Amino acid sequence: MCRFATLIAFLSCTVLSQAQHEPGYCVFYEECGKNPTVSGNFIQPIVPCLNYSRARKLTGEHYKKLTEVCPMLDNGEGFTYACCSSKQLTSLEYSLGLSKSLLLRCPSCAENFAQLHCINTCSPHQSQTVKVTKVMNVTSMGKTREAVVAYQAYLSTSFADAAFKSCQNVRIPSTGGFAIGAMCGKYGAKLCTPQYWYDFQGDTSNGMAPLDIDFRLIKPGETDGVPEGVIPYNGPAYRCNEISSSGGQACSCQDCKESCPVVPPPPLLPGPFRLLGTDGFLVISIILFCLLIFAFVLFLLVSCLVKSQKKQDKDRGKRKTKNQDQNSNHVTQRIIDPSEVTCADRNSMIAQDFLSSGFQRWGTLMATYPFTVLLLSAAIVVAFSAGLMSLELTTDPVELWSAPNSRARQEKDFHDKHFGPFFRTNQLIFTAPGRQGHIYDSLVFGSQNFSGLLSKDLIIELLQLQKKIQNIEFWSEDLNRTASLKDVCFAPLNPNNSTQTDCAVNSLPQYFQNSFDNINAKANMTKLGVTKEVDWRDHLIYCLNSPLSFKDITALGMSCMADYGAPVFPFLAVGGYQGEDYTNADAFILTFSLNNYPRTDVKFNVAMQWEKEYLKIVQDYQRDPTANFTFAYMAERSLEDEINRTTAEDIPIFMISYAVIFVYIAVALGEYSSWRRILVDSKFLVGMGGILVVACSVLASMGFYSWIGIPSSLVILQVVPFLVLAVGADNIFIFVLEYQRDVRRPGEKREQQIGRVLGSVAPSMLLCSLSESVCFFLGALSTMPAVKSFALYAALAVLMDFVLQMTAFVSLLSLDARRQDNNRCELLCCVTVATQKSNKPNEGFLLPFMRKYYAPVLLNQYMRFLVMLVFLFMFSGSLYLMFSVTVGLDQELAMPTGSYMLDYFKYLYKYLEVGVPVYFVTKRGFDFTTVAGMNAVCSSVGCDQFSMTQKIQYATNHPDISYLGIPANSWVDDFIDWLNPGSRCCRHYTFGVNFGKFCPADKSAFLCARKCMAKPPNGVLRPTVRQFNHYLPIFLGNRPELHCPKGGLGAYDTAVVKDENGQIIASRFMAYHTPLTNSQEFTAALLKARELAQSITDDMRKVPGTSPDFEVFPYTVTNVFYEQYLTIVPEGLFNISLCLLPTFVVCCLLLGLDLRSGLLNLITIIMITVDTVGVMTLWDIHYNAVALINLVTAVGISVEFVSHMTRSFALSTKPTRVERAMEATANMGSAVFAGVAMTNLPGILVLAFAKAQLIQIFFFRLNLVITLLGMAHGLIFLPVVLSYFGPDVNKAVLLQIQQGKAKAHQEPERTSNMRQFYDNMSYQDNETKERVHSKSTKARVNTDSPMHIMEHKEERIDRF
Repeated sequence: MCRFATLIAFLSCTVLSQAQHEPGYCVFYEECGKNPTVSGNFIQPIVPCLNYSRARKLTGEHYKKLTEVCPMLDNGEGFTYACCSSKQLTSLEYSLGLSKSLLLRCPSCAENFAQLHCINTCSPHQSQTVKVTKVMNVTSMGKTREAVVAYQAYLSTSFADAAFKSCQNVRIPSTGGFAIGAMCGKYGAKLCTPQYWYDFQGDTSNGMAPLDIDFRLIKPGETDGVPEGVIPYNGPAYRCNEISSSGGQACSCQDCKESCPVVPPPPLLPGPFRLLGTDGFLVISIILFCLLIFAFVLFLLVSCLVKSQKKQDKDRGKRKTKNQDQNSNHVTQRIIDPSEVTCADRNSMIAQDFLSSGFQRWGTLMATYPFTVLLLSAAIVVAFSAGLMSLELTTDPVELWSAPNSRARQEKDFHDKHFGPFFRTNQLIFTAPGRQGHIYDSLVFGSQNFSGLLSKDLIIELLQLQKKIQNIEFWSEDLNRTASLKDVCFAPLNPNNSTQTDCAVNSLPQYFQNSFDNINAKANMTKLGVTKEVDWRDHLIYCLNSPLSFKDITALGMSCMADYGAPVFPFLAVGGYQGEDYTNADAFILTFSLNNYPRTDVKFNVAMQWEKEYLKIVQDYQRDPTANFTFAYMAERSLEDEINRTTAEDIPIFMISYAVIFVYIAVALGEYSSWRRILVDSKFLVGMGGILVVACSVLASMGFYSWIGIPSSLVILQVVPFLVLAVGADNIFIFVLEYQRDVRRPGEKREQQIGRVLGSVAPSMLLCSLSESVCFFLGALSTMPAVKSFALYAALAVLMDFVLQMTAFVSLLSLDARRQDNNRCELLCCVTVATQKSNKPNEGFLLPFMRKYYAPVLLNQYMRFLVMLVFLFMFSGSLYLMFSVTVGLDQELAMPTGSYMLDYFKYLYKYLEVGVPVYFVTKRGFDFTTVAGMNAVCSSVGCDQFSMTQKIQYATNHPDISYLGIPANSWVDDFIDWLNPGSRCCRHYTFGVNFGKFCPADKSAFLCARKCMAKPPNGVLRPTVRQFNHYLPIFLGNRPELHCPKGGLGAYDTAVVKDENGQIIASRFMAYHTPLTNSQEFTAALLKARELAQSITDDMRKVPGTSPDFEVFPYTVTNVFYEQYLTIVPEGLFNISLCLLPTFVVCCLLLGLDLRSGLLNLITIIMITVDTVGVMTLWDIHYNAVALINLVTAVGISVEFVSHMTRSFALSTKPTRVERAMEATANMGSAVFAGVAMTNLPGILVLAFAKAQLIQIFFFRLNLVITLLGMAHGLIFLPVVLSYFGPDVNKAVLLQIQQGKAKAHQEPERTSNMRQFYDNMSYQDNETKERVHSKSTKARVNTDSPMHIMEHKEERIDRF
């Protein structure tokens, strides 16, 4: 036996050595049978017979077959010679068809590829390019012959390089990758070279090659290593931008860079605004500051000159003395002539008189019938609040932040209606820090570095967890049966009758088909005489570089495709690698994709329940001390779950905040004149009543809007009570403190006193409440649902709060005053105290402090200048910072501190190497069935250079500008390739029961000989309208597989939507963004995608037959959240401007058209808002919809700080602006400080302990900034501004006082009393020096005297 084998080997070597390399000779011919050295191939490894003989002349069917398979060898019938039989041509055609199905979109590439194998197999000069290196005896059909199982093929590098270059950039539209990546084995597209490309083609381990071919690439003129007589093949290789000999057109730009037109690079992103070589906004802010200071100093100089001139005129006697009236009485005020009173002065006095008298009568009425008023108020509140039974709380982020008529929302609705919602993602990202990597010396791939993560034990552990999750089962009440993953999973290749293995689960174990046996598989392999063991590492290296392969090139021979039939691209399986160094990855990625059902679908609840079970398993695994992974995870429901969880957890924080405010109000409202009367003079019940008024106003507002169907949100529940409490507390303090500082007049009833006090303060309360309410109602014009609903709820709540304060709270104060007058203790009404209440006004601590110390220091001449300087600097600096504020809201900020989602976002941004998918969606109105229509969309040969998919390809060339990383897939391109007769995809049965029907690609060519379409003469295949409509549904339902990878099932079956008439009404083309890590990048990506889509739309509308309203738009699942940031700056300016407008208008109207007061009021509020945005920049508070809500709130709170002070100043009758500013600061500033600042601050500080980052940033930080800035501007800046620029004293009021005094002087018996009264009303700087504060008995006045009555009367006029 050994001798026989030796003899066979000797004869083989003899035959091989005798074969001559000369023209016209073959070295093998005809088929001998299967290659005995190859097993597990996808096609039959049929090898040729060794046959050194002359080339055969081809005629008849033999010749015809050659012209079909290898037309480049055709020299005409009767003149064509070849070294291949008809059987060989048939096998060659089949083999070429598998590869050419990926290359046909570029005719020159496909022809170069076919040319090489036609030369090796059929060239009449075969012996000059091929050297047989190994033969074996093969028995077939009972006949044993010598078969060639290996040979060397000699190619010139000029041909090899040109052929490779023509195919290098050919795309696979369904994946966006390169076809050569699937034909270069372990090297992939990036590392592939001509030698690697040919080596893979000649390697039997690829599952396609029937025998081993050793391609030798020889440089022109080089003879070393070339056998005698061998001439390396150097035929013409067509460049990809050339027309081939068969008439094939030049390849498209997407497949051939040389075919690309000169496309100007996209314009660079605009740089920062610069002036004088530096930041332009900084320069403008500095100039503005200088101009403001210059204008202010100029104003001071002019004022000094005017005063100096007046003093000189007075000294020269040019002006009438101010010290005597017409009766020669000594006075300290100027006598007002009726002609000096302007219309504005009269209007202001009339308005104030009307409001004061009206509110006085109203207050007296409410205080007279307290129980009736309280009962009616409670009934109204209950009626409104009944709507809470139908309260709808919106938690869906889409409904909150995206308007139903917004572009992104309409695009989402269109996409979801036609293609279904984007699938639900459940993802885990695993790392193994601290584990040591290793270097693996692979027989096939050489030395490879493996990170510590890529170890067998960790892959097995990952697969165990994956299978545990895949095997989740639970009882579903909605389905009334046990449910599992297959009920809700996304199964692209078997969507209608899914099994567990059909579910799309992307992970690294999918390269082993989720099989432990495959991971543990080993095999011995010999290469270049070296035998070594290959294992999971060799298979993994191959699959990471060639994920589309059905068989690796190792002895293992395993597929790289996932168990559900699709490829798993490396960026979906691993992360944290550099370039394409996948084996150095730092993270495993495990993704479960579920169908995203509408919330009304019962399967939505099933999916939610599955995700709940999934989270349980993952969290249990995380707590397992034996787990070797450090990982982060998320479920589709996680965002909503975490937001709801943190809301529930932070409710106690809000409750504590409100409790702190309540305690403060209850304590601060008390008088505490004597420790014996603490329980009598305390205002615990009044404070509680004020809180109840606020609560009732919020409940009434929420109930009313629930009645009419406007949903609420968590933002409303958190912000509106806080806002109304700030507004309501301020009004409560102003009212109660004014009542405490007032002394009941002789003969005046308690109810009348309450009415009189209300008449003096209610106009100010009305001014603020009406300004805020109108402000919020106008803010409801916002397009953002959350902002709109907040504005509506806040507006009505503020209005209801004012109404209840004017009714219920007045009645509560009346009841409390009755109790206090009867010396009854609070809470213990039956207990009385003997100590009587003091008759003097109770000013407390704050009013005297601000009158004696704060106001004089603040309004000192030098301090005023310093204050103006500081606040103008703050304004200019904040204006500069405002242009640097960051716009957006990163989604991790919505998560509470310590949430598992924060870890997930951190891992996501660090390890994921590709961004979210972006679909370019076409609407109705475009005819895809015409040649022009197809050319305007596709990107293969014959397509327009600026077609839809080609434009997207151009954009991906500049990912840093376009934010597009992977080009769009194209069902049009793959459909055309699927129809190409050069592939096996589209054929018909030629006989049998299925005659004429569509024939799958895996069926024999004998059964399915007729192609769907004939080969086009110009190489550009386009179906007719009838063919398009007939074959498109077949293509979309055709499952891709080895023989036809172009099938549309899975990739495109949901990408095309037709109406009942068969017209395409919607389609989509999927690309990928680059990794996007923050809201600014998401917003910029959306903007660039829309610009690209608009350009595509404009070009496609030029195609004949296209509707003028046809549109292409980009859709990403995140667009609805980030679209707002495209317009939020102008939207915010619009909303804030609308809020500022009523503050000016209402202030002017209620002050009797006092434009100057309204303007100063407006300017101060604008400065507060600008300074707030400036501090946002410094404190890293981003500008977004939540911040906008708070800025609108800031306007409302600023009104409280500013408007009360402005009105108090405008109605003061002190002689100078400084004195009037002092009076307003002392009297009203103390109430504002106690009512607004000290009410807000304790509650805000408590929010610092909240877990939710949104609350910490946008409710603690931002509200703290708003309160502090409002307090600073209202109590520091505004008094100073009013002292400089405030309105003049109202002459109509002075005239009225003057006339009242003149009338009083006509009564002789009252002359002396009137003189004393006159002195009390004089304009002296020490007006407040004694009065009620003096302890001297000489200064005390009998309260029953007429003079004291007049003093009270004139005191109220003085403060109006």
